[in-house]
Amino acid sequence: MPLRRCLVVFLLLIVGMPVAEAARETSGERASFRPEEGWSLSLRGAVAHQFGTGLDDGGEFRVNRLFLQGGARYAPDHRRSVSLSLGYGFDGYDFSGDRGLAALSPWKTVHTVGVSAPVRWRVGREWTVFVIPTVRSAAESGASLGDSVSGGGFAGFSYRFGDRLTIGPGVGVMTEIEESPDIFPVLLIDWKITDRLRLETGRGLGASRGPGLFLRFEASERWEVSFGGRYEKLRFRLDREGVTPDGVGSDRSFPLFCGATYRFTPRAEASLVGGVALGGKLRLEDENGNRIAEEDYGEAAFLGVAFGLRF
Repeated sequence: MPLRRCLVVFLLLIVGMPVAEAARETSGERASFRPEEGWSLSLRGAVAHQFGTGLDDGGEFRVNRLFLQGGARYAPDHRRSVSLSLGYGFDGYDFSGDRGLAALSPWKTVHTVGVSAPVRWRVGREWTVFVIPTVRSAAESGASLGDSVSGGGFAGFSYRFGDRLTIGPGVGVMTEIEESPDIFPVLLIDWKITDRLRLETGRGLGASRGPGLFLRFEASERWEVSFGGRYEKLRFRLDREGVTPDGVGSDRSFPLFCGATYRFTPRAEASLVGGVALGGKLRLEDENGNRIAEEDYGEAAFLGVAFGLRF
């Protein structure tokens, strides 16, 4: 298994409430994020621009990204909860150049829709079990939606070592478009190093969709500074009339980013985030998943804003 699949992140792109957030409900997180009985709603989103970067065979590309996710959660008591989450992602690519993939301009606008139903239950004071079934569709405008669906899920558990450390293993399985399923291990960690400094597997700031590994510093009651990174993979079905009808495209990278978050109230916050995507690779395949072209791309800087609301 490639090393990148063993990183301390998992690959549920844009779907589902992150496992780490559920874990924080039992690990002594600040009061505003403690579990509440009954119904609760959430909404978060982000917009980001990835600046132009060069491709190996010439030319360059840039990307505009948008992400929205809404969720509803029901907790009959503090030990159990079930959620339903719906997410949408937009990735608008702009290629320029007269060589290699840039000359082909292999795809333009990619839409991703995901649905998940996270379930959490706490056993005793220390153990918490998680199950997150997931279905998603990723397709370029004009592609066949029926051929762009993938699914799978994540299951794991965590153990709470007092008020400062929660840790546990898990495993995820996700099918891929015209590719073997991804099977990947997960290490869930939430470590309160000091009263202000925390290391955790958690939700990003909109720089990338889904969770990663973060170091968070609570500078004040309202301000928080974060540093993080993850492995990101976007794989999608191409349209029926492009350079590769019904083919497959993919974009993989390792984003590293930092951000500043301002908390207006315990339930509303906004963030500014920036960073760089490293080790990027674009791949173009035919309708059966056979490679047509593959190119690395240089370090790609990005900048974005994000928000989060709880009701």
